[in-house]
Amino acid sequence: NGGGMNGTSTMMDFLEEPLPGVGTYEDFNTIDWVREKSRDRDRHREITSRSKESTWALIHSVSDAFSGWLLMLLIGLLAGSLAGLIDISAHWMTDLKEGVCLAGFWFNHEHCCWKSNTAFTDRDKCPEWKSWSQLILGDGEGAFAYILNYFMYVIWALLFSLLAVLLVKGFAPYACGSGIPEIKTILSGFIIRGYLGKWTLIIKTITLVLAVSSGLSLGKEGPLVHVACCCGNILCHLFTKYRKNEAKRREVLSAAAAAGVSVAFGAPIGGVLFSLEEVSYYFPLKTLWRSFFAALVAAFTLRSINPFGNSRLVLFYVEFHMPWHLLELVPFILLGIFGGLWGAFFIRSNIAWCRRRKTTKLGKYPVLEVFVVTAITAVLAFPNEYTRMSTSELISELFNDCGILDSSKLCEYVNDFNSTKGDDLPDRAAGPGVYTAMWQLALALVMKVFITIFTFGMKVPSGLFIPSMAVGAIAGRLLGVAVEQLAYYHHDWAIFSGWCSQGADCITPGLYAMVGAAACLGGVTRMTVSLVVIMFELTGGLEYIVPLMAAAMTSKWVADAIGREGIYDAHIRLNGYPFLEAKEEFSHKTLAMDVMRPRRNDPPLTVITQDSMTVEDVETIINETTYSGYPVVVSRESQRLVGFVLRRDLIISIENARKKQDGIVSTSVIYFTDHSPPLPPSSPSMLKLRSILDLSPFTVTDQTPMEIVVDIFRKLGLRQCLVTHNGKLLGIITKKDVLKHIAQMANQDPDSILFN
Repeated sequence: NGGGMNGTSTMMDFLEEPLPGVGTYEDFNTIDWVREKSRDRDRHREITSRSKESTWALIHSVSDAFSGWLLMLLIGLLAGSLAGLIDISAHWMTDLKEGVCLAGFWFNHEHCCWKSNTAFTDRDKCPEWKSWSQLILGDGEGAFAYILNYFMYVIWALLFSLLAVLLVKGFAPYACGSGIPEIKTILSGFIIRGYLGKWTLIIKTITLVLAVSSGLSLGKEGPLVHVACCCGNILCHLFTKYRKNEAKRREVLSAAAAAGVSVAFGAPIGGVLFSLEEVSYYFPLKTLWRSFFAALVAAFTLRSINPFGNSRLVLFYVEFHMPWHLLELVPFILLGIFGGLWGAFFIRSNIAWCRRRKTTKLGKYPVLEVFVVTAITAVLAFPNEYTRMSTSELISELFNDCGILDSSKLCEYVNDFNSTKGDDLPDRAAGPGVYTAMWQLALALVMKVFITIFTFGMKVPSGLFIPSMAVGAIAGRLLGVAVEQLAYYHHDWAIFSGWCSQGADCITPGLYAMVGAAACLGGVTRMTVSLVVIMFELTGGLEYIVPLMAAAMTSKWVADAIGREGIYDAHIRLNGYPFLEAKEEFSHKTLAMDVMRPRRNDPPLTVITQDSMTVEDVETIINETTYSGYPVVVSRESQRLVGFVLRRDLIISIENARKKQDGIVSTSVIYFTDHSPPLPPSSPSMLKLRSILDLSPFTVTDQTPMEIVVDIFRKLGLRQCLVTHNGKLLGIITKKDVLKHIAQMANQDPDSILFN
């Protein structure tokens, strides 16, 4: 008899020290934001109270307060360094498809010709740089030389893309795609183990260089956000308060996302706004300032590593010599309409293709898919100089305002320098080069519109920012030249008279390209404020914010009229992730009792009693169900709620008790109360698990409108809430139940929500 009582006495102290794994979450589950924030407040209160006891405790308190800023510094340095490495490597390998530098094979085309004495107009034809035909045949002219260069271009493209997809498939499947849909979901509280791990970071960094260099219609900007978040997640393990708290870690990942956009575009402010507007779920004020700090550090680190990546501090520096006119808002809005239509068309087509990829045999052969798409892209791209060049280089050329020294086809106008003042050139008649460039750009537009649909979502790193901007920039430049020539030949029309006289420099095609780029990017992503700020930081064009905003808002309105989802939200829904969009309103008149489980004719709700179930009873419940947690009640008859216990915590606690606690057997009673229940003296030792019980689970009544329930889930980040009636437990509503109900109310497939 005494042995049983001693076992109970010993058990009273069990779990006072937290067990490894208790309070953590299983893969593909949602965190409990309320619990995580409560833990952090408790930890902070304990550190504050201890800081008054000793000098060492005070130092620990100060270091804890500044650890967040130190972490931001490390994230900025690491993300900026990796971005610089990716940028330099991708530039070199892109040029490798066309030739090699004799002065040093590690130089790209631009760096190879820096010290050349060639004329400014022939600066790309320096003797140090040799095309593959010049290197192999000794001659760069003629049909055979063209065919050899064509062949080498396709072979290098296939080699790069195949190496990328094989590395992703073999070492890090999570390294494919953009990463932004998954990051949005992770920041909302979802757990995807390994998605932000070290192997994903290494493989994504390598394969991003290969994918961009292959010439596929993709960009590195979205994947750079994934790379930066991997850096943030890995560095979180250096600091206890971020390693052990999932909510605090997500604050860091929000800042890392801002750093990722900052290094992608050289836009620290835009990066912070992008994180706030597009990806973050919980973004307190301190995270705003820390995000800006991380973004600045990342941008300056990138600039230090790759100072010659661009001649200025911005990616696509523009210097337009004439201001825009109010009447030009009409073509700018037309570009916004085009951007919205393109965005809606792209999203629908890409989602349909990705769904087909998942539901047919096509998805089983990712290497073959990458091979075929790369081959088609390379074969179509080489003959056209505007598709052969890198997409970033293309956008830079389209944004350019023609000057006297420009040798591009886009600037081959019929020259008339009589009225030239400084760098300002009057509107002139288009020459043969401009007309050639126009039909080449038209072909490039058609190719990029369609090939991007099949490229985005393949099993290689693939961003969408730059391809979308390229589509818009081409359309904008075509429209800009058309308006320019219309004004030149019909300057006496009423719409031009008064502000665009003959010989004046009044239409800037490069500005139209910039506005078109913003419109198409906005149509695909539905970004607004962050998009305009990113475009301003990209180009340095502060005075063109109004045209950019007009185009961005128009594209969003047009795209929203056709379909409410942006590309990232559409991919979240396609993958079945439990993402609860905070921007959409729920206006249906349903009640909590309509959504809760169990429904009518369902088995009763699985519960655990507070002091009358044995270890065997609880293990049976765990083995027979797959629920993430269980309500704890006083008794099955009363159904009075006591709290909520997580499945994972139960499993870990029982396993540890069996190993470390004497007398714990299958017939041992588990209790969640302060004091052990009265049992016969001969009973085996009891197991106290009160420390893993959530004594304040969120509850609503069965008559609570679902509009309020949805709002509670969004704002508190709940993973479940319990439903009661007159104080008795009726059922449970999980985040998955809420998402399924929203999908059902929107006439969508509720079974598309795969995870909780």
